[in-house]
Amino acid sequence: MEYQAGDFDVIVIGAGHAGCEAALAAARKGLETLLLTINLDSVAMMPCNPAIGGTGKGQLVREIDALGGEMGRNIDATMIQVKMLNTGKGPAVHSLRAQADKKAYQQRMKEVIEHQEHLILRQQEAVELTAENGRITGVKVRTGAVYGCGACVIATGTYLKGKIFIGDVSYDGGPNGLFPAEELSGSLKDLGFPLQRFKTGTPARVDKKSLDFTKMIVQPGDEKIVPFSFENDRIDIEQVPCWLTYTNPEAHQIIMDNLDRSPLYTGDVTGIGPRYCPSIETKVMRFADKNRHQIFIEPEGLNTNEMYVQGMSSCLPEDVQIAVYRCVPGMEDVEFMRSAYAIEYDCIYPTDLTASLESKRIAGLFFAGQINGTSGYEEAGAQGIVAGINAADYVLGQEPLILSRADGYTGVLIDDIITKGTLEPYRMMTSRAEYRLLLRQDNADQRLTPLGREQGLISDERWEHFLAKQKQIDEEIYRLKHLIVKPGEASAKILESLSASPLQNGISFEELLRRPEITYENSRGLDPERPELSEWVTQQVEVRIKYDGYIKKQLQQVERFKKLERKRLPEQIDYSDIKGLRIEAAEKLTEIRPATMGQASRISGVSPADISVIQIYLESLKK
Repeated sequence: MEYQAGDFDVIVIGAGHAGCEAALAAARKGLETLLLTINLDSVAMMPCNPAIGGTGKGQLVREIDALGGEMGRNIDATMIQVKMLNTGKGPAVHSLRAQADKKAYQQRMKEVIEHQEHLILRQQEAVELTAENGRITGVKVRTGAVYGCGACVIATGTYLKGKIFIGDVSYDGGPNGLFPAEELSGSLKDLGFPLQRFKTGTPARVDKKSLDFTKMIVQPGDEKIVPFSFENDRIDIEQVPCWLTYTNPEAHQIIMDNLDRSPLYTGDVTGIGPRYCPSIETKVMRFADKNRHQIFIEPEGLNTNEMYVQGMSSCLPEDVQIAVYRCVPGMEDVEFMRSAYAIEYDCIYPTDLTASLESKRIAGLFFAGQINGTSGYEEAGAQGIVAGINAADYVLGQEPLILSRADGYTGVLIDDIITKGTLEPYRMMTSRAEYRLLLRQDNADQRLTPLGREQGLISDERWEHFLAKQKQIDEEIYRLKHLIVKPGEASAKILESLSASPLQNGISFEELLRRPEITYENSRGLDPERPELSEWVTQQVEVRIKYDGYIKKQLQQVERFKKLERKRLPEQIDYSDIKGLRIEAAEKLTEIRPATMGQASRISGVSPADISVIQIYLESLKK
């Protein structure tokens, strides 16, 4: 029986990585917020790999932190190993990745949420959304309680009509043995949202006692621990190792012999899986010429024997999984603690959303995370904080926070999914960002902290620290620009030790630092009066000086990009009436309803010629 259970400014459905960031952002902006989760034990749960960050993803975590989110602080407090990836390449693709203690990560995030003012966490399954006159008005839960709201964020992850597959065994279920959400999909359909079916999977968790690490290659963390959060200058922990091993032809043969028992190949799984994180059976089929694939054994925490088998995601029958795993060196006697499985779930078409992640169908209704067709904790968290900020701003009657492709990876992610849609779980990669030299993980605070401050998510103390850091960077670059290094015996000796040619004339230290063999750190002997600065500062100084020319070129590209983004398109424009516009382009433009000329130019099926036709049409309207 229904009953009115109270009113909130913002309701967030789902307390995964998207929901946590959304709820915290709304509450920190001072709005009364309700966070609903199907199970309190699933708050910030990591149902897949026990790690945060990675290529392209580390940038997202830094951006969440720069906006005032929690993910960076949370992984800093619960990491057990950390590595900076892609260090052999330029700073544009450097990406931080840390192994987490999964339970500690969950517990700390839950504690943060429970202590957050204006935020109530409640175990309830949302079953229905209510709307009036095209606006969201409330959420009904399974117990019959109805909560009123001014705005709502849906961040349901993989729970919507979740279905588990292990060989020929399938059943309704959520991740990690939790219940699925069976009824909310129907409510979304009733409100006019078409749904699509996606799939993801996870490998088995195995017992550490049953592994022989002498047959594997140890993978230690970096000697120097770099924090994710700009609030932390350093982290001191004793890191635990991961381990590397490989599959082999024997394992591959077992997989090939049992493909007819995999629901991926029998047709039982209809959902589309992630291209960049395929199951082991897909890898064996797709890369038939390879006789081995990397397998990483990663600890799930400091106080558990569960080990995550990275690279062995599967939905083969349990007996086949065990046989395959026991072919791998070091896993000959492996014992499973949890079997690998695939999970299918409902998600929306993200082209139904605006750049604020608000629905085009129901005002005040926002979506974030895997329900938008994305994959990954980091992608979810980035969408979550944007959706939470904008849900709050909607209630407050303020302009939404819109991040463009030139603002950050978060802007790239959102623009990609709302403009192009996604026919498979979307994963962030550095190659998706055309301005990646400007969108580095090391300068995320410079790009986004001012926006976080405007939104009220950056404390006075952190803001003062940020301003002081920016001042130190500018002053040090100015000092190096005016510091002259003269030729002579002393400088020649130091340059020779660095395999650098001696100076013929005096040059500025800034110019010297542009040499590839010279770094800010190894050139200290040429600069005896150098001030003591934090590594956050010196890194920015060096990158800005070394890549100055490339940065200026990208800034010019961004300016051209912004010109198109500033050209707004009328909301009620009838593309079918525009003479000269191709039928395909008119259909795609009508479906997506782009907000700007820039967004229109990125829609698949819209050509540069179509954009020219639209520009001529808009000019004729002015006349």
